[in-house]
Amino acid sequence: MAQPTVKVTPITLRTEPLKFTPKEFYIAEVVDDRTDKKAVTYLIPPPTSSTAPLTATAQPADLQGGGLQAIQDFIKQSWPQNSKLRPLIIRLKECQVLETTNGKGRVEGRVRIAMAFEYRRAGKPVHLVEYRGGARYGRPTGSLTVVEPTLRQALIAGLSYINTWMNQEAGKNEKLATGIQVNFTDYVRNAEDDTVFYAPNRPLNWNDFTATPRGTRYAALVFPGFAYQGGSEVVNGVIQLNLTVKVYVIRSSSWVKPIARDPYSLNHEQRHFDIVKIVAERFKRKIQPDSLTLEDYNSIVQYKFIESYREMNRLQEKYDSETGHGTNHGAQEAWNSRLAADLRKYGIKE
Repeated sequence: MAQPTVKVTPITLRTEPLKFTPKEFYIAEVVDDRTDKKAVTYLIPPPTSSTAPLTATAQPADLQGGGLQAIQDFIKQSWPQNSKLRPLIIRLKECQVLETTNGKGRVEGRVRIAMAFEYRRAGKPVHLVEYRGGARYGRPTGSLTVVEPTLRQALIAGLSYINTWMNQEAGKNEKLATGIQVNFTDYVRNAEDDTVFYAPNRPLNWNDFTATPRGTRYAALVFPGFAYQGGSEVVNGVIQLNLTVKVYVIRSSSWVKPIARDPYSLNHEQRHFDIVKIVAERFKRKIQPDSLTLEDYNSIVQYKFIESYREMNRLQEKYDSETGHGTNHGAQEAWNSRLAADLRKYGIKE
């Protein structure tokens, strides 16, 4: 005669105050990403009598109040949630208790927990880390008392993991950064090589023009440019963006005809160098914390650099066009005054 199917009473997940209080985060949301949402526990029902055979097939039994709701309540009630901290999202990938009989009159259970943790930064989820854990237990056929505390401790282990991870990473992990600071350095070291770096106390001179003069109508040509390099590190939760700006002239690409080696012509070429320095200073002022985002600051810096480089080229062309490559003395004097004022404005020269 077939035995009636025995239903298992839903397990009530008991709230337990944690032995730790998170200082870096609170749980803003628990998202159910489980493949199996039917039940959290699959349990072997206790026999209906001392003579009844043990049911070999585990029966689904969700947590009291529903699996997701019970786990949400358990997590959020385990410690005071401080909304001034970083909001984390738990994506519950797996939470299951599965029991089997061992053929020796006892039941064996296995708990599996899998979670993915995300940081909700500026309203967008940022993946942080994943956790997998679990536990095993054995119990007599007639008692289910071990199930709930084993599941509870497995969940607590996951919360303990993210608490430890956050304590270790909060001050140094870029994903958890709460701000950004930009630090600029001007590269001014000059050596006897092919590159002259802009330095107020080291003006360009004719010895820096080492290329062979070309057969053009121009008397001289200077080859200036600017670039930046750098990196970032997180210090006390703030991204320190350290950028070195290089304003330079390439000697081997710059030339002058013997007839043009005079102070007036040199001034014209020096002003080309000044234009690049001024544009570089404007670029630095565009790269401010309020113009950057934590998730994409590198791309923003690169975009602003490209904009500034185009500005540099436009100004160089305008300078040569208006001064007639230095032949229009009145226009040259006007540009001299304009550029000198900009150099003073940015604190480059007095």
